[in-house]
Amino acid sequence: MAKLWFKFQRYFRRKPVRFFTFLVLYLTAGSLVFLHSGFVGQPAVSQNQANPAAGAPAEGAELPFLGDLNLGRAFRDTGETSSIARRYGPWFKGKDGNERAKLVDYGGAWSRALKGRVIREKEEERAKYIGCYLDDTQSRALRGVSFFDYKKMTIFRCQDNCAERGYLYAGLEFGAECYCGHKIQATNVSEAECDMDCKGERGSVCGGANRLSVYRLQLAQESARRYGSAVFRGCFRRPDNLSLALPVTAAMPNMSVDKCVDLCTEKEYPLAALAGTACHCGFPTTRFPLHEREDEQLCAQKCSAEEFESCGTPSYFIVYQTQVQDNRCMDRRFLPAKSKQLIALASFPGAGNTWARHLIELATGFYTGSYYFDGSLYNKGFKGERDHWRSGRTICIKTHESGQKEIEAFDAAILLIRNPYKALMAEFNRKYGGHIGFAAHAHWKGKEWPEFVRNYAPWWATHTLDWLKFGKKVLVVHFEDLKQDLFVQLGRMVGLLGVAVREDRLLCVESQKDGNFKRSGLRKLEYDPYTVDMQKTISAYIKTVDAALKGRNLTGVPDDYYPR
Repeated sequence: MAKLWFKFQRYFRRKPVRFFTFLVLYLTAGSLVFLHSGFVGQPAVSQNQANPAAGAPAEGAELPFLGDLNLGRAFRDTGETSSIARRYGPWFKGKDGNERAKLVDYGGAWSRALKGRVIREKEEERAKYIGCYLDDTQSRALRGVSFFDYKKMTIFRCQDNCAERGYLYAGLEFGAECYCGHKIQATNVSEAECDMDCKGERGSVCGGANRLSVYRLQLAQESARRYGSAVFRGCFRRPDNLSLALPVTAAMPNMSVDKCVDLCTEKEYPLAALAGTACHCGFPTTRFPLHEREDEQLCAQKCSAEEFESCGTPSYFIVYQTQVQDNRCMDRRFLPAKSKQLIALASFPGAGNTWARHLIELATGFYTGSYYFDGSLYNKGFKGERDHWRSGRTICIKTHESGQKEIEAFDAAILLIRNPYKALMAEFNRKYGGHIGFAAHAHWKGKEWPEFVRNYAPWWATHTLDWLKFGKKVLVVHFEDLKQDLFVQLGRMVGLLGVAVREDRLLCVESQKDGNFKRSGLRKLEYDPYTVDMQKTISAYIKTVDAALKGRNLTGVPDDYYPR
């Protein structure tokens, strides 16, 4: 056998041309076998599918995908199919000779390329590119909701989020920022000025610096275009100077909540006030701050066009908040000069620190920093997250530290305290589900939860005790009070930061308070995760913290901390 192999090698060494010829023939034969197996292995087309007269879809009807594509989108039998047939050859046609053959995943690069092309074509169907527009942080081109993602932003993701909320336009800026709106209030500029790739989609343009790539969304039915769910704010007394407080007024004999909300949304105002047969639009201001709610019975006049809704009266207005974003407080930047003092925003994990940072940034217009670096928060818009905490460029610094050395490094602190039962659950959700996600049911039922409570519950108490003991100048804010009376509590926080803030800006924050960084609410469990022993231990910690606060002439913990 060895001699035979030696002779075989010597034969080809003497005749290299023969060797290469043999190699080419071998590779050619293998390729033909591979291609043949690909075509033979494709699913057969049924008689009904092959024959248009026997149940084939009508012209222009949707043809579903087969195979492993599973895109959930349809492929129209129009020029699209013909163009693919011309590009990839006549084998794309169906058995009946028409270019109706359903797509099959043949595997490899061609299938992926075709899949991507079809997806892009369908995306183009649902949104039409309008152009590149100037954007201004003081006066946004699109004034609906917005969200950022400095890692995974794509054109489709932005369009999908805006369409889901009923907006007509979606705009992308700086490669990572998405803005929605019902009309464009800006100047069209050269296409060359929108020159930044999307962070999550290289090769696709997502605006530029202060430049928006704008798309008009092709929603299914014009009549179905809604402006999303308006938020009910309550019943309020008519303001003294109506024309200044609510500058847009329209008479509506057939008044309904939807009609008034739609009008104010189109006019780009965040407030819609119903006053019988009149609709008023405006912003929350000192003339109409929405702080003194009246009994809803005073507004209980039926809408002329709705049987079960109240539309207010000429003296008492029913107020809704529209989806229009109040841009008076949306601009943010780093401090123009290095700060002379370091102020901590200190809290136990899960006590609402991220939400408080969002509020502070809106109220002051300056970025907050962090003792740590959380890439996910940076990607979501907290640009101060990447700065070193001693840089002096941020208005305050997030920290969960509780050691003496770490506390004494700060000149002052806002100490945020939250009900330990809620804080522990929130931090457990963050640990296993992300900043606005939730832990899986298996984590609650498994060993993770008892172990977590055993380790973290004592820290909840020592965190507050240490800051009260070692902090130089500590302002205590209870999370529950911040939720209940945001205007007053946020004013106290901003006062410690040494920034002069207009009351109108605080009112703007109040109307935009949730943002994109607040968990929608603790997911309801089928059972109470706290055992009797856990409750006894946590109640003892609550009493210790309550006594420490009162011992320093501060307000004790809120009543709802216990009994449980």
